[in-house]
Amino acid sequence: MVDAAIVVEEARKTYRGGSSGPALDGLDLTVPRGTVHGVLGPNGAGKTTLVRILATLLHPDAGRIEVAGHDVVREAYAVRRRIGLLGQHAALDEELGGRQNLELFGRLHHLGARRARTRAEELLERFELSGTGHKAVKQYSGGMRRRLDLAASLITEPEVLFLDEPTTGLDPRGRAEVWDSVRSLVDGGTTVLLTTQYLEEADQLADRISLVDTGRVIADGTADELKAATGGDRVDVVLRDAGQLGTAVALLPVPKDTVAVDPDRRLLSAPVTDRMAALAGIVRALEEAGIRAEDIALRRPTLDEVFLRLTGREDRVKEAA
Repeated sequence: MVDAAIVVEEARKTYRGGSSGPALDGLDLTVPRGTVHGVLGPNGAGKTTLVRILATLLHPDAGRIEVAGHDVVREAYAVRRRIGLLGQHAALDEELGGRQNLELFGRLHHLGARRARTRAEELLERFELSGTGHKAVKQYSGGMRRRLDLAASLITEPEVLFLDEPTTGLDPRGRAEVWDSVRSLVDGGTTVLLTTQYLEEADQLADRISLVDTGRVIADGTADELKAATGGDRVDVVLRDAGQLGTAVALLPVPKDTVAVDPDRRLLSAPVTDRMAALAGIVRALEEAGIRAEDIALRRPTLDEVFLRLTGREDRVKEAA
């Protein structure tokens, strides 16, 4: 049995007047304690609805949904005492300093003045913001604001933390700062549910990933499992002469109907099973035919490719091209 921090069975939710169908349509999800679970999906897939239900901000229409061992409807207060939430938009007072913001959140959570001050200092130090705790938040960089927002969501030391697209709008440095903070939380035993549209983010942080589309989980697994399920390894060959692409396809020791050709990039791409044997065979075949390659590389599918293929958006992208 999995020691689960989050259990979702047959969750359903339809908004009144909604013309695009249910937001959640029998969604199932299990998140083990002390892990990061990524939830990926396009806009309108149901990610934010799921987080709002798990955080007791929205009632489901049906389903069994538990967080930290408590039902989100019947035991909403017990759930709220055990969770933290970082939404898509910062919940900070721009005019107050970082320390003042954290103390305010502490008081709102009934910690008491002394405990709120102590907790604020602990979190400022943990997120490397002690030196800027006196500054008004409007003077913070994007990454600093998000780290402070994350610190505020931890004011009550939650067992489960919901991160709803936590790095939207941040530059690469700001995203890396937030990622480091999330990793340290999980090392300390916190369970994290992460919704994101940045596939690299899920690849970097998540122990397991659920791909959601039209209110359902359509695929679930580790990043490597999801990549393997959509074709495994590929070999990419960039030729010097685009005019030799057709000849090269005929020579490749792989099924011809699996080879993708991109004339603009002078690129051939094909799935392979035995990585090294396939690479050696391709190099030998090209050399014997006198076809010169600028680059040959083995690679795994990216999560972007997994996402497009499993949601059916890959075909739409091709049709629009």
